[in-house]
Amino acid sequence: MRLLLAEDDEALGRATCTFMMRDGHAVDWVTNGNQLLELSGRFEYDCVLLDLGLPELEGRDCLVNLRARANLTPVVVTTAQGFREQRIQLLDLGADDYLIKPYDLAELAARVKAVIRRSRHVERGEDEGASHGPLKLQPASNSVLWHGANVVLTAREYRVLDTLVRRRGSTVTRQQLEAAVYGWNESIGSNAIEVHIHSLRRKLAPGLIVTLRGIGYQLGTL
Repeated sequence: MRLLLAEDDEALGRATCTFMMRDGHAVDWVTNGNQLLELSGRFEYDCVLLDLGLPELEGRDCLVNLRARANLTPVVVTTAQGFREQRIQLLDLGADDYLIKPYDLAELAARVKAVIRRSRHVERGEDEGASHGPLKLQPASNSVLWHGANVVLTAREYRVLDTLVRRRGSTVTRQQLEAAVYGWNESIGSNAIEVHIHSLRRKLAPGLIVTLRGIGYQLGTL
């Protein structure tokens, strides 16, 4: 899953990025509200982690702007202020959850997964994990079941597969997969996606992912 983190505290931002990436997410980290709005308009995200005390444009104004643009990406707000009235107002403005600083990174990761699951269930009518034939994705643990047996994937292999399964029935370009798997400031090898696809075919089934030359990839018929 791809996250957009807006946090101007360098130490906290770096720690959050590191933890979330180890938890299997791609993370784009910005330090002010204008950067958040710019990236949210350029890329698709599974969740936004929004600090209220951002420079240039405050987190509250960013949240209002996102919802005014009909951007329904789940938003988890983090704030050093824990006033009840403020929390109620944030939820009314469209926040999906909030955490009071200082927060536990493991709890933040759990809340992110929870709001993403709720969002997908409501918007797409999906259950907790997407599936395709004998393949079952379990986002809470980033694990995959193949014919009922657990198959170990790397975090990036999982994100490639998750993107293809979520968009089953459609062709997904290499550029779309790169956007889902890598952060905007990460270096990407010219054949990185092909390497992940090859590994998934080897671990699961050769016909699971079909290559459409010059177009992209889609799930095969199982």
